[in-house]
Amino acid sequence: MTQSNGHEPEAVISGSAQDAQDGGQPPAAPVRKRPRPGERRVQILQTLATMLEHPRGEKITTAALAARLSVSEAALYRHFASKAQMYEGLIGFIEQTVFGLINQITDKEEHGLRQAHAIVRMLLSFAEKNPGMTRVLTGEALVGEHERLQERINQVVDRIEASLRQCLKVAVTQAAFPADADIPARAALIMAAVQGQWHRYAKSGFRKSPSDHAEAHLRVLLG
Repeated sequence: MTQSNGHEPEAVISGSAQDAQDGGQPPAAPVRKRPRPGERRVQILQTLATMLEHPRGEKITTAALAARLSVSEAALYRHFASKAQMYEGLIGFIEQTVFGLINQITDKEEHGLRQAHAIVRMLLSFAEKNPGMTRVLTGEALVGEHERLQERINQVVDRIEASLRQCLKVAVTQAAFPADADIPARAALIMAAVQGQWHRYAKSGFRKSPSDHAEAHLRVLLG
């Protein structure tokens, strides 16, 4: 869902210009394909993510979401039991993507300090490419929604921080990081810096890139 906009399935024309020439009949009216299983769910989540790219807009409602998709609210509820469940779908996408990338980084890179550098860069790049998701990561989009959503995004952040701690522990065993370093405190500081960049990006209306000065920040945080 890398923040591509949701689109309705392509319309298909029954008949063609040649048919009209041969039979003297105009082409049939456009016939809309029925979405494949799961396709409408993806469209709903993509559209919700796109709507979240407008932080100064009105609160997102199921009525507004349905209107953007040109469907009824009842159609939305055939795929999601509630708006909270839609947000859970976005959080699930964030989890799958971010931790999939973290696993790729740690599988390909054995050096703990470089793992941590790469993870931070990835987290900032993910936010920059997915502005709507950034508002979910910061919790801004979840204000006024079910409290379990904020709890779940907090768990995502805690898991990312745990991954950074593991990278720093590996760096210590490789003598690339001070043996007496307070690893939990350093990982918490790095995660706080990442979250600060996410918030800055969202609060600026997505004008201030979260990757601004990233290398300088990493030198301070990780040496």
